[in-house]
Amino acid sequence: MNFELTEDQRAFADTARQFAQAELAPHAAEWDREAIFPREAIAKAGELGFCGLYAPENAGGLALPRLDATLVFEELAAVDPSTTAFITIHNMATWMLGTWATDEVRAEWGEQLTSGQKLASYCLTEPGAGSDAASIKTRAELVGAEYVINGAKAFISGAGSTDVLVLMARTGDSNSGASGISAFAVPAHLPGIEYGKKEEKMGWNSQPTRTISFDNVRIPANHLLGREGEGFKIAMKGLDGGRINIATCSVGAAQGALAQAQQYMQDRKQFGKPIASFQALQFKLADMATELVAARQMVRLAASKLDAGARDASTYCAMAKRFATDVGFQVVNEALQLHGGYGYIREYPLERLLRDTRVHQILEGTNEIMRVIIGRRMLDGDAPDAIR
Repeated sequence: MNFELTEDQRAFADTARQFAQAELAPHAAEWDREAIFPREAIAKAGELGFCGLYAPENAGGLALPRLDATLVFEELAAVDPSTTAFITIHNMATWMLGTWATDEVRAEWGEQLTSGQKLASYCLTEPGAGSDAASIKTRAELVGAEYVINGAKAFISGAGSTDVLVLMARTGDSNSGASGISAFAVPAHLPGIEYGKKEEKMGWNSQPTRTISFDNVRIPANHLLGREGEGFKIAMKGLDGGRINIATCSVGAAQGALAQAQQYMQDRKQFGKPIASFQALQFKLADMATELVAARQMVRLAASKLDAGARDASTYCAMAKRFATDVGFQVVNEALQLHGGYGYIREYPLERLLRDTRVHQILEGTNEIMRVIIGRRMLDGDAPDAIR
């Protein structure tokens, strides 16, 4: 068991840190304030491989372990959790397409997505199917050599500004549950696709969120990902990685906030001395750092379990997502508190980091659903020995 990073892993993290400082830090506040989707910056991230970190090599990806990907995402999120979160979603969708697409579809989209020249959205959630993802109603009917898609999706990141949709739709009958769901690669601007208004959100303002409706949208049959009925399995495999990604974004944001708080405590003076000299505030900083290190190690453990194909990888991913997103928000909130009134104004990044990290406790499966996943596994007879 080795907790030290390799030279290659440190190089990935250093490159991501330099990119974040050069390309994200100068603009993150403006992108948040003006709700700008920074496609140009994301394309620059793609030039470094950050848009296809764990996508397969035959799709133009780097095929890195999920653990290595967390190192990149953490450094980016320390500066801009919102833009980084979209990059993680794009990575997930790109990995799914690269892994399960036909050769023709992979050749058409793979390298464009992994390079960041084209972007992808992940389409699972529906207006009536959030936590109960197996109850989706969007349908894809095979008619001749085409699938015809009808239905609607909700809360889709990047919707209206991306180029391909990795879509989950029902190909079985209405009672088929998870086994009747299939996955598709759908070009994002086909006739019959309409996008709703851009949602006004508490955070994540540098990426658009919209509903999508499908009215007799036709795609070639070879746009099916995997086989019919495998869509739910593909979606869940994607979400295991997605939960690690979002957990990592929380760790990164908390690290950025911790660094801000540490510097502020040394610079800010009250009662004639720096506030860093007050033991109560030292204790607060100590607790923040301790919780953050614990969250980071849990995320890396879950990533290593996923990389190894461990039997209980999904449980560890749920644990990491629940713990790290709760801790990340808590650490950012404490950092804001340490800044006093300055933390509440937009001249400082704390309020933006707080707004951006709050949604991490909701998406990729709410933290309540994470507890359901963990709790059900822990009721199995071997769980106390297997989950350690």
